[in-house]
Amino acid sequence: MSTVPGPVPDGGLQAERTALAWRRTALAMAVAAVGAGRLAAPVLGALALVLAGAGLLQAVAAGAGARRRHREVRASLLTRGDLSGVPGGGLPVAALAAGGVVTGLLALAFVLGPG
Repeated sequence: MSTVPGPVPDGGLQAERTALAWRRTALAMAVAAVGAGRLAAPVLGALALVLAGAGLLQAVAAGAGARRRHREVRASLLTRGDLSGVPGGGLPVAALAAGGVVTGLLALAFVLGPG
């Protein structure tokens, strides 16, 4: 089984739609981190702000990684006509997973906290 993608039959706007979806995801991650930090601040104090800041950094990493990947996909489609020149795109997915963990920890602290 080959791991190199074949030629793209229709250039279309798939790369742009994917980039916009990742941009929305990164924005949602930032909003969730800030919201969870605000809700957990009475329970965790300054630690909630640190975790919210970490969530914001992860949102920025997801957005930056997705932007870099979009540029690589676009360049590969324009120069080669396929996606063989595009390396793996693990950074945005890893940042999304880490942001989910941080936001989940903040939510858990809010639920289990006093009163």
